[in-house]
Amino acid sequence: MGSPIDHYANKLAFETDAWDLHTALAAGEPIILIDTRSPEAYAKAHIPGAINLPHRTMDAGAVESFDRNATVVTYCDGIGCNASTKGALNMTRLGFQVKELIGGLEWWRREGYPITGSDLQAAATPCGCG
Repeated sequence: MGSPIDHYANKLAFETDAWDLHTALAAGEPIILIDTRSPEAYAKAHIPGAINLPHRTMDAGAVESFDRNATVVTYCDGIGCNASTKGALNMTRLGFQVKELIGGLEWWRREGYPITGSDLQAAATPCGCG
């Protein structure tokens, strides 16, 4: 069993929250923000600057133009969906440094950070991640 310090350090190494992500983006840190939901859910509402790459479509070809020095941050709707975890695993397997946005789009919205899309009230739209 590892130490509590190792546990929490590892957690921070692999997860980020809305405040830390917003701060990093505002500072211009090299981040590739990936919305792992369906194209339909992404079109309705997403974090500005995010690209849509559903976890099922992540392969070497899909990411060949990505900056390997950037940190990839994956997200989905929120804590009730694990598509961001599946995406984080896929991107890690593809050789990227990855963090998962805890709380996803739901907690991003709760913090009052901006979203963009065609239907910004689409909070209850199925993510299509399954």
